[in-house]
Amino acid sequence: MSFSETLKNICFKLNIELSEKQSDLFSMFYEMLMEYNARYNLTAITEEEDVIYKHFADSLSIMMFNDHNEIRKINESSVIDIGTGAGFPGIPLKIINENMSITFLDSVNKKLDFIREVCNRLDFKNSFVVHGRAEDFGRNVEFRENYDLCLSRAVAALPVLSELCIPFVKKGGLFVSYKGSDIDEELNASKNAIRLLGGKISDIKKFNIPDTDIRRSLIMIKKENYTSEKYPRKAGVPVKKPL
Repeated sequence: MSFSETLKNICFKLNIELSEKQSDLFSMFYEMLMEYNARYNLTAITEEEDVIYKHFADSLSIMMFNDHNEIRKINESSVIDIGTGAGFPGIPLKIINENMSITFLDSVNKKLDFIREVCNRLDFKNSFVVHGRAEDFGRNVEFRENYDLCLSRAVAALPVLSELCIPFVKKGGLFVSYKGSDIDEELNASKNAIRLLGGKISDIKKFNIPDTDIRRSLIMIKKENYTSEKYPRKAGVPVKKPL
């Protein structure tokens, strides 16, 4: 199958009706990813089909679970993508939900240069690119408890991710952590951190990426209470001394 046919087929299985315009935007994004990757080493995944399944479909998998109010209303929401890297999951979700307000946050500027160019080339509205550490911006009043939905595919243990991400979420909002299939140990280790930060695990979705044997999990954490001003702690501390 062609790029567009493969993408359309997997989007259908993710409950997404892909328009021709959206398909074209994904194609442009893929071409830009490959162009910039040759210079900046943004991703080790480069084969066309692998990018579709392991980056695009994985990022969009959250759309299958619109039983959550925050996900059902994602196109009307303010969203922040923490540790966005090369723009996953934020860019694929923005292509599908053009009215969504999205903030991309990462500490590596070369990756953000790429995202700025993507946002410009794909003509994204209400998209913001922020260079810095989550520990610092999570204490900034312009960002703290300002988002309906916080997403992260960042490679960090859940106790650490929780301290980095939950402070950005409004009371009543949702933090969703994209993980693999083996999450029991992380879940047990994160219970104290999630409670201290004002959250509660509301759901865990385990599934296969359609047409693959790739097992994934989405950990959904509801923000039930305001986060104490003690958190997040200074940069580096959450990793060295998880809650």
